[in-house]
Amino acid sequence: MADRFDCFYCREDLNGKKYIKKEEKPVCMRCFEKFCANTCVECRRPIGTESKELHYKGRYWHEGCFRCSKCYKELAKESFSTKDDRILCGKCGSREDAPRCHGCYKAILPGSENVEYKGNVFHEDCFTCYQCKKPIRSQSFMTKNDNVFCTSCHEKKFAKQCTGCKQPISTGGINYQDQPWHSDCFVCRSCRKPLAGTRFTSHEEKVYCVDCYKTTVAKKCTGCQNPITGFGKATNVVNYEGGTWHEYCFNCKKCSLNLADKRFVSNGGFVYCSDCSKKL
Repeated sequence: MADRFDCFYCREDLNGKKYIKKEEKPVCMRCFEKFCANTCVECRRPIGTESKELHYKGRYWHEGCFRCSKCYKELAKESFSTKDDRILCGKCGSREDAPRCHGCYKAILPGSENVEYKGNVFHEDCFTCYQCKKPIRSQSFMTKNDNVFCTSCHEKKFAKQCTGCKQPISTGGINYQDQPWHSDCFVCRSCRKPLAGTRFTSHEEKVYCVDCYKTTVAKKCTGCQNPITGFGKATNVVNYEGGTWHEYCFNCKKCSLNLADKRFVSNGGFVYCSDCSKKL
């Protein structure tokens, strides 16, 4: 009679049957799965002898259960990484380690276009103008109250409007009577010459360069026929019977005595001092 060859656990005769040796002890297939097989980390079922077993750092999986914990891609023949005991495929691992976009809070993958601003990182398409929502990309931009604006939107929303052309003043400009102007728009009413940094005057709320004011606006002195501009050595004028004189030109026709603060006599459109009027 042949010697019995029994399963270590259930004592079933193993002669002519499949079995597995576990620590030098014969075990039938049923008992092996019940008492000896490793448990799959993923499905929590025993990994039987008919299944291919994968193991990593003391943990075990069925071949089909060894998958990325995020996208569930099978990784038996793929490269993988781990994070917090999770198995990740290469793509998901990159996402886990990648910085998060401050705009959409999704991962910024290596090699993708991004923008760094004030310690935060953005996808290029997520770094947008607060007003028009268009990506800034390589354009210049400006900020207001921690919000980012493209130059065009910032000008439309915050820049002063030129009194002359009604367009935004982005840089520079001048102020005249509390009104903003582009330097190129603040020009002489007559000859259109820019007045920024030059002498000018105004008449009836219009500005003129000195030359145009003299030739086109200023009254002419009845005495010297030169314009009365307020520039130069005198600013006072004398008005008499429709005529206008520089103060220093209001003189006696005969002796040239200045009559601005003296008694005088008018005769034939001219003025005379008291003494000379007696000799007429």
